[in-house]
Amino acid sequence: MFTAIAYIMVVISKQIPVNVAGFLNMDFSNVIIVIGGLIYGPVSAAVIAVVVAFIEMLTISQTGFYGFIMNVINTCSFACVTAVLYNRKRSMRSAIISLVAGCLSVTIVMTLWNYIITPVYMGVPRQVVAKMLIPVFLPYNLLKSGINAVLVVMLYKPVIDGLRRAGFAASPAGADKGKVNWGLMAAALFVLISFVLLFLILAGVL
Repeated sequence: MFTAIAYIMVVISKQIPVNVAGFLNMDFSNVIIVIGGLIYGPVSAAVIAVVVAFIEMLTISQTGFYGFIMNVINTCSFACVTAVLYNRKRSMRSAIISLVAGCLSVTIVMTLWNYIITPVYMGVPRQVVAKMLIPVFLPYNLLKSGINAVLVVMLYKPVIDGLRRAGFAASPAGADKGKVNWGLMAAALFVLISFVLLFLILAGVL
């Protein structure tokens, strides 16, 4: 189910006509994969990430095997790190800390892998890509993961509650219980709007 929804989000994301540097797009499938990892663990997140990236490569991807590799690395460095940390202690505070760690992880990892793989994919000297790492790739990955992380914060509670009512997720004592924290939701919405505006500025839309 999570794999199917994540793939649908990939398709929807590709319809958004906003990109950075002409080829770096927003991808909301990570929201679904991270939520899956928070609920079912990092191994599940990794499996979903690989399957979604593989199906994307076979169907709608224009970047082929390079895109598959980068998608897997991107998603796993975000979703798996977040899931590993969160599953040590399940609480809202732990979730936020884990998501921040996931954002930092994917930003650092993708900056490195863009330096390694992007020159091959683009067919340009590595020095060209090196000049893009700090002004382009670093803020892009930070903002992209930040937007996804805030959406996870906003959607996790309704998703886990729905899955528990349907019997697809357990209800361990003391975990993820309580009413929706509207103060947190308001703060998350403010951060989300700020990140989206910054992303649009980086993409040259604003």
